[in-house]
Amino acid sequence: MESLTNFARRCRMAARYALACIGISLVLGWQMPPALAGDKTTPPPSYSYFATGTQYFVTGNPVPVRDLPAPQPQAVQPVVIMGGGPDVDEAYRWMIQQAGITKATGGRFVVIRASGTDAYDPYFYFSDKKDATDIPAVDGYVGGAYLGLTAAETLIITDTDGANDPFVNAVVGSANALWIAGGDQSKYVSLWKGTKLNATIAALMQKNVPVGGTSAGANVMGEFIFSALYGTVTSTQALSNPYNQYMTLDPTPLSGRSFLNVTALDNTFVDPHFDARDRMGRLVTFLSRSIAPWSGSGCEGGILRTPSAARGIGLDVETALEIQRISDRFIAQRVTNLSTKSSSAVHFLRPLTSPAVCASGKPLTIYGVHVQRLDDATAFDMTNWWNGGNAGLYQYVVDENAGVQSPGTIPY
Repeated sequence: MESLTNFARRCRMAARYALACIGISLVLGWQMPPALAGDKTTPPPSYSYFATGTQYFVTGNPVPVRDLPAPQPQAVQPVVIMGGGPDVDEAYRWMIQQAGITKATGGRFVVIRASGTDAYDPYFYFSDKKDATDIPAVDGYVGGAYLGLTAAETLIITDTDGANDPFVNAVVGSANALWIAGGDQSKYVSLWKGTKLNATIAALMQKNVPVGGTSAGANVMGEFIFSALYGTVTSTQALSNPYNQYMTLDPTPLSGRSFLNVTALDNTFVDPHFDARDRMGRLVTFLSRSIAPWSGSGCEGGILRTPSAARGIGLDVETALEIQRISDRFIAQRVTNLSTKSSSAVHFLRPLTSPAVCASGKPLTIYGVHVQRLDDATAFDMTNWWNGGNAGLYQYVVDENAGVQSPGTIPY
């Protein structure tokens, strides 16, 4: 923890932000005179924490009614991945519930991002545009305060110094639910991986604190990540050359340490905006790259000896997948907004064979990629990779022959 001397120095550096220092003291638990501390019903102001360039905002009061138990007994490794576009309100309510947050306990929902604003804070906390906290939420709001949430907080962490900062890690480490916003996954990988923030997130997951992300935030939840270090890649580009300059993967090599190590997403690539950006071809290419070379097939640099061990999850916009461990299996459920106007499906991919052609400068050839499209709330067994044959699951096979995809029109 940061020394009081350093803390005082930071306060002197930003004297006009003295209220910010009071807010830091609240979060880190330093003693303050009663006249400054106030009671638990007095929320600290939003402020910018300029020492490392990190910005911190809060709606509500980060001091909960009482501490929640850790690990949480009612949820095991709860995770949410979301496909980008409009946020799925119910998924955040599920995270609050899985966190054990009630009006009797209170709790903190923390958002981390590398760019953007604090727009999530009022969306999480209030029930409508009038900032109501005493009624159930309307469409477009989570209504966290009504459910018992005492604070929604955002940290905009723009560099490695910020990711290693004691204050940042104190806030994240105190979260009862954590959300990784959308943005640019290359920043999350290049600025956050291997930092104290990375370790703090891992510690939260060990305590069964719900963790989730949308768009780029969902992308980095998989064991394998399309890191986009040189920008995005289209399906056409990926299929034309699986080793083109934009096909940057993390970890590199794939046998290295993953960013977040989400057990439910072992051997998995997560690809958001799946339908809106026609990403079937590139997700098939990502999966192919993870399959080890053997007897003239597979991809150089791949590590999975069994093709069917490779897994991909394509998330349509305005779609969330809620995952938790139940007994010895990971069970997932799709949710979306009642007002959605898109298909809002989840696509589960698994190759049945190794790539026949996977080489730099050559179009990809792989046959028999099994796709399961889930478009209702039927539970999906991620351990066994199927939903038990229940309704709501449409199955088909994708082939890539010298970069030409079949079926020609993907049934997103």
